[in-house]
Amino acid sequence: MSKNEKTNASEELEKEEMTVDLELDDGSHVTCAVVTILTVSGKDYIALLPLNEDGENTEGEVWFYRYSENPKDPNEEPALGYIEDDEEYEAVADAFDEFLDTAEFDELVDDES
Repeated sequence: MSKNEKTNASEELEKEEMTVDLELDDGSHVTCAVVTILTVSGKDYIALLPLNEDGENTEGEVWFYRYSENPKDPNEEPALGYIEDDEEYEAVADAFDEFLDTAEFDELVDDES
């Protein structure tokens, strides 16, 4: 595979971002783009970007949830849970900031290649 083909394949993957549909407490639904799954203190968390009707995030808001999969049934939908502890939330937010810093660094390095 040539470098150009790899670039095109990478661009296609970015266009096909994963999304999840959430039902909020008020009964409304929102589609969110999956940004990443983070592991903090041995627990998994998911970072979601809520999207408007046009598929865009104009608020710059990111939502964090506890995330778990059923190891016995990989086809089962993952479970999301609220983070109710402030310290736990801060640890996840810090890990997400580190993820963003690393992603920006990787992007800069890739651009220089």
